[in-house]
Amino acid sequence: MQPPGLPASGKTTDYAFEMAVSNIRYGAGVTKEVGMDLQNMGAKNVCLMTDKNLSQLPPVQVVMDSLVKNGINFKVYDNVRVEPTDRSFMEAIEFAKKGAFDAYVAVGGGSTMDTCKAANLYASSPHSDFLDYVNAPIGKGKPVSVPLKPLIAVPTTSGTGSETTGVAIFDYEHLKVKTGIASRAIKPTLGLIDPLHTLHMPDRVVANSGFDVLCHALESYTALPYHMRSPCPSNPITRPAYQGSNPISDIWAIHALRIVAKYLKRAVRNPDDLEARSNMHLASAFAGIGFGNAGVHLCHGMSYPISGLVKTYKAKDYNVDHPLVPHGLSVVLTSPAVFSFTAQMSPERHLETAEILGADTHTARIPDAGPILADTLRKFLFDLDVDDGLASIGYSKADIPALVKGTLPQERVTKLAPRPQSEEDLSALFEASMKLY
Repeated sequence: MQPPGLPASGKTTDYAFEMAVSNIRYGAGVTKEVGMDLQNMGAKNVCLMTDKNLSQLPPVQVVMDSLVKNGINFKVYDNVRVEPTDRSFMEAIEFAKKGAFDAYVAVGGGSTMDTCKAANLYASSPHSDFLDYVNAPIGKGKPVSVPLKPLIAVPTTSGTGSETTGVAIFDYEHLKVKTGIASRAIKPTLGLIDPLHTLHMPDRVVANSGFDVLCHALESYTALPYHMRSPCPSNPITRPAYQGSNPISDIWAIHALRIVAKYLKRAVRNPDDLEARSNMHLASAFAGIGFGNAGVHLCHGMSYPISGLVKTYKAKDYNVDHPLVPHGLSVVLTSPAVFSFTAQMSPERHLETAEILGADTHTARIPDAGPILADTLRKFLFDLDVDDGLASIGYSKADIPALVKGTLPQERVTKLAPRPQSEEDLSALFEASMKLY
């Protein structure tokens, strides 16, 4: 680490970083405490958000039982869309505005938690236009200065880490691209991480959500260091949630990566392996603490058009009525190409992560860091039966210009890549990701 610069008038890069994270509570069966938490907060009128699949499953039942037992008055919104859109966010926001709720509980994966964050934000700021808080350049990216209501997140997948972060992602249908809202103000008040919920996940959901953890860890660890990010904020409220790699996020990212290396394959292959699935649930939160403050870069930036421009692909194990490239899959398919491209900027970090994922790096040369990490990732994905690149989920070379066009607005994350990239670079990365094996 080079010593961070000191604040100086006219300084163009940042000199500080901060750590914002939700309170989290972990334990098998901890979900049943949620009613007591709401009672302790004095909540009188609660919104419970989930999706149609989960509303029939034990995690939601356990939450409802706890609310009833503790005399909490609540209404259920189960119309969350898996991979939400601006339209599905707005429907949830409308429900939240009408309900005048004083607290929220989100039970589900990233889609549910993100929808609930958005509902809480816009119900708390009822005169704001939808695009006011959406990331620039698609929205206005205004800082959030209104107080929000308490939100308790109960994650049922081990991937997004959304229970710890102030980020909510959605598909902006008009441009066919994913974007989001990023503000420390929208992070949950409390995340209840209950490993029993992971036993309800089918194997592809475990794999794809695990790939999100993998990329969160790899991208935040290799992101541009925070003291090289510009501009330097003139006021702390404008310091982005995604600040660049920093010494605190690094610890969480590397630890999450070690857990992924040790447990993801076991968690996918054996639904009853509570040790592996519990550890992946924790790894998701650990990586969330890391990337929630450091940010992600190219795998995520490029994933948004891969999800948004989906044609007919429907992922196995996802019970949805629309074509769907699950977020974790859309992120991981470009990872071999991306880390080959970024390795020259921090080869030691790329080699360190390759070694954690099982590569023998004892005789490795620094210039080989990219190819070594890329090969390690390919083997990891092959072992987990991942589709053979973008071609196998319905894309061809003819789609590359549209995929690049969909990546360009993702400056909030692409600018955090350690190596700047031109449109030609992005085209080459998509092309290299068409086939993996």
